[in-house]
Amino acid sequence: MRGMITILVKDLRQRAKDSTLIVFAIVLPLGMAFILNAVLGGAGEDFKARYAVVDADRGAGNAGFVGQVLEPMRRSGVVTLRPASTVEEARALTQRGEVEATFVVPANFSADARSGRPTTLEIIGNVGAPVAVQVAREVAQSYAAGLRSVQLAVAVAAPPGTAPGDERAAALAGRAGASPMPVSLREDASALRRQLDVTTYYSAGMAMFFLFFAVVFSITSIFDERRAGTLTRMLAAPISRPAIVMGKLLSGVLVGIVSMAILVVVTTLVIGARWGDPLGVAALVVSGVLAATGLMTALATFARTAEQASNWQSVVAMLLGIFGGVFFPSAQLGGFTVLGYLTPHKWFMQGLGDLAGGGSLQAVAVPVAALLGFAALGGALALFRVGRMVHA
Repeated sequence: MRGMITILVKDLRQRAKDSTLIVFAIVLPLGMAFILNAVLGGAGEDFKARYAVVDADRGAGNAGFVGQVLEPMRRSGVVTLRPASTVEEARALTQRGEVEATFVVPANFSADARSGRPTTLEIIGNVGAPVAVQVAREVAQSYAAGLRSVQLAVAVAAPPGTAPGDERAAALAGRAGASPMPVSLREDASALRRQLDVTTYYSAGMAMFFLFFAVVFSITSIFDERRAGTLTRMLAAPISRPAIVMGKLLSGVLVGIVSMAILVVVTTLVIGARWGDPLGVAALVVSGVLAATGLMTALATFARTAEQASNWQSVVAMLLGIFGGVFFPSAQLGGFTVLGYLTPHKWFMQGLGDLAGGGSLQAVAVPVAALLGFAALGGALALFRVGRMVHA
């Protein structure tokens, strides 16, 4: 035990002076989290758009497109509406970027639509706001599809020979338009709560990704000490080989925990990441560090040099990060999504998602157990092969 503590203290002193470790453990993950949050941070916010309306169909009142569609969207806070008196004025507002898109509702639009006469709802979009323009287009197309379904219903139900503008057709159209939708959609609020916002997602993803690079320095230092001859001196001292390896593993674990703690605090205070319940986060962090240390140590036992170990570990860390979903949601991998569950990253991110839903320590029991499983598997393999690494 005393020998292990001696190795641990010696390695921690060396790691504190290692600028490369500081870069990989703190500087790079923080920098990547800040950059990704600055570039993609707005993608996680609620959608809001500014639209202008040229409404020449004023006589339709609440029965028209503005009253039925745009006004409810405005009241819900999804969009802001700015009336424009002419198409030229609205086009100028759109071009200057004061609104993202403009709806041009022609005169007699509602009456023509109810009677089956052709009419046009025009959209003027700002090229710099493709998302808001696409939403405006979808809103207009959805409204047009609804009118078309009413026309088809009237055509089927009206007596033979009924003209499109006939009073009976208009009455049927009014009844069809007033009928409630047979199917309504409802979002599962619990599923939405368990989704990480963009800031937290990339903060956690980068922290977990670079953790696998940070812990390798402690274990690959065995190769450096063997090359420098200091390993021979340690083996000549009354220190067992397992104690040497355990001391270095513990230094890697402590470095990983400290770096992750710094990343959690800084991203929370600076860019507003919401990691969740502190106890749950602590359990995920510790188990994640153990998993990274165990797997990277086991991989290093198959290498012959520090350079070979670093190269292998870099490749494996990159693949685990990709399949684990730290760069983008693993669902985008299609048929390879299931491979994410073979990575510690996936379980770490899933645990944070469970905490985002309001859970605490119990909510992350399964992810923590999975991470500890990776740690046990890697650690057992590393200890089994420890004799191959630690020799003079």
